[in-house]
Amino acid sequence: MTDADPVRLYRTVRLIRRFEERAVELVHGGQIVGGIHPYLGQEGIAAGVCAALGADDVIAGTHRGHGHVLARGADPARMLAELCGRVTGLNAGRGGSMHAADFSLGVLGANAIVGASGAIITGAVWAHRRRGRDTVGVSFFGDGAVNEGMLLEAFNLAALWRVPVLFVCENNGYATTMPVAGAVAGSITGRAAAFGVPAVQVDGQDPETVRVAAAAAVDRMRAGGGPELIEARTYRFDVHHTFEHAVRLDYRPPDEVTRGRARDPVRIQGERLSAVDRAAVDAEVEETLDVAVRFALASPQPDPADALAYLYASGMTARTGGG
Repeated sequence: MTDADPVRLYRTVRLIRRFEERAVELVHGGQIVGGIHPYLGQEGIAAGVCAALGADDVIAGTHRGHGHVLARGADPARMLAELCGRVTGLNAGRGGSMHAADFSLGVLGANAIVGASGAIITGAVWAHRRRGRDTVGVSFFGDGAVNEGMLLEAFNLAALWRVPVLFVCENNGYATTMPVAGAVAGSITGRAAAFGVPAVQVDGQDPETVRVAAAAAVDRMRAGGGPELIEARTYRFDVHHTFEHAVRLDYRPPDEVTRGRARDPVRIQGERLSAVDRAAVDAEVEETLDVAVRFALASPQPDPADALAYLYASGMTARTGGG
């Protein structure tokens, strides 16, 4: 089922890169309120992993989740409208940057709770398998999640029940401002090994390397091999959160940032294409995002009268508080 087309893989990393750059501009312009966690620099992981999935597979991401949602095929216009809090967004403007979801694509949601995607995906895939479905799931999380009990419990249950979950650690070296060396004893792959879960470390800056590793893992899991873990070594090109553009936190040495940005997943994948193909993709992505920005900004704001809608799965309307 894996999509090995280098042009489509490049389009995905380029789309995520330019989407995030446009979104940062909208944060600075005040159209996206509250800021975002940019995925800049980590595009190769979402693109490579999602290229290895089938139509019926499911994923769950993190607070830095735009790339996961877009790589799975979500409409950039509706995604951008969601970030802008508009009613035309993927979740009617209710999810925003950190909770975007698209169940029609198997995107069970970005999640602001560190490590939560592991438990969500393990439970969801277990339920699908109980119904006889050939579903594989992916849990994306950062290096800051590997000490969270919730994630370790998900490792344990997935291993015990042989649930086909691909745990993908996006190790960008920092949990907010905490270097991984100061927070993680042992190794990230060793966390999985302790539960009998096969684990590999890959170059997360190379989209094709990630795709090959993910495709091999998905094939084994779909054949009954149980869960696996990929630690994708990557580097966050921009800030942890856009509030840093104002406060200018100083925790990454400038020479480290320069070295990290030198291995750009967009450039790495782009060099596999002809100049003509690359230019065509770049132009198509810009046109797509021009349309997305216009759509998002022209979309209506939510009506305050509907503030209590969508609280209950049954559709029951919540009552307002008493006087």
